[in-house]
Amino acid sequence: MSGQRHAPIRPLWGCAACAQTWPCEQARAELAAEYADEPKLLAFDMASCMVEASADLVRLLPDPPDPAELYARFMGFARHLAMNRPRNLGHFNWFNN
Repeated sequence: MSGQRHAPIRPLWGCAACAQTWPCEQARAELAAEYADEPKLLAFDMASCMVEASADLVRLLPDPPDPAELYARFMGFARHLAMNRPRNLGHFNWFNN
């Protein structure tokens, strides 16, 4: 495997290192480590990426991307990390109702 970062290639939002959709599993792991003490910043950054990806993909693809799939792709793991962070346990009960 090359030493290339698991970074997005725009405008199709694939991974530069593994050609999976970005954020790939490795990118998610790297982002989780990078933002370990700042899960809110991770959520803000991923939300920004989701908006940018949506605009790019709507412009490029004949069928627009499913908003729920984009949310799961960009925000799902950030939400999971925030909800499962020990100091946040109990703060996200309203997500499960």
